[in-house]
Amino acid sequence: MKKAFITGINGQDGSYLAELLLDKGYEVHGIIRRNSVAENQYSRVKDFDNRCHIEYGDLLDVSSLERILRTVQPDEIYNIAAQSHVRISMDIPQFTVQTNALGLLNILEAYKNNCPNARFYQASSSEMFGRTVDEDGYQRETTKMEPTSPYGCTKVFGYNMVRHYRFAYNLFAVNGILFNHESPRRGSNFVTNKVVKCAVEIKKGLRKELPLGNLDAYRDWGHSKDYVRAMHMIINHDTPDDFVCATGVTNSVGDMCKYVFNKLDMDYKDYVTQDPRFMRSEELKYLRGDSTKLRTTLGWKPEYTFETLMDEMIEHWMEVYHGK
Repeated sequence: MKKAFITGINGQDGSYLAELLLDKGYEVHGIIRRNSVAENQYSRVKDFDNRCHIEYGDLLDVSSLERILRTVQPDEIYNIAAQSHVRISMDIPQFTVQTNALGLLNILEAYKNNCPNARFYQASSSEMFGRTVDEDGYQRETTKMEPTSPYGCTKVFGYNMVRHYRFAYNLFAVNGILFNHESPRRGSNFVTNKVVKCAVEIKKGLRKELPLGNLDAYRDWGHSKDYVRAMHMIINHDTPDDFVCATGVTNSVGDMCKYVFNKLDMDYKDYVTQDPRFMRSEELKYLRGDSTKLRTTLGWKPEYTFETLMDEMIEHWMEVYHGK
């Protein structure tokens, strides 16, 4: 039985990844940060937490990382934990840097010192590309990285540190450069779930408007379930390497609003407003990923489209608010 260790196991990606690995027969271990409301911590893993070994830990607490990796001796390590909200990284840049950059370094060191024969996956991000787009309108493994947020900057640091540890210490350490991926488990302060949740609330008469930031920001949105499959493929490749994971299709926030509200028989223009609070100091206007390398090398392809992703999220919130 293979053993896997997941940081951020109670997040969107961590929970889907844990389910995937459990279904494959893994023994799954993970850490969560302590929260004053315990129910919030386990909301995404409550259906299978009794099948996992979950304990408190933190990327900034080296002792917890050293202890767990030394004790568990995992075959695979997935570093999914992060301060992952891009706009909020501008509000709390120091915390974002400490968690995403220093935290990544902490777990790399714990990995190198305690279980160097394991394989290590780092959750890298399309935000690393920032303002750079190749001439054909895509971003790929060779695209120059010019991030436009503290979050993106920390992910560039993590990406390069993983590569450094791979070559300097001969470790099987890899990066998955994942473009935006969503699901019903996405936090409702992220734009996709915010749009869907608020649209359903408007449909149910529970609110009157939806304040948003830039409606002309374009993103390549996929489903988290598809992307955790890619994580498992990348870490189990014959050789350590880095891969972009993306659908190759881009839509704007305005496009998303139009689709979601139309599905609910409404016109988004009657309800969506622009609020300066949600605008970024440096806006990332366009992301579109080229995942040719991942598709041709590992045989990955997404099962969800943008439309079926949105449909699933709408269905989720309609069930949540059923009868209200």
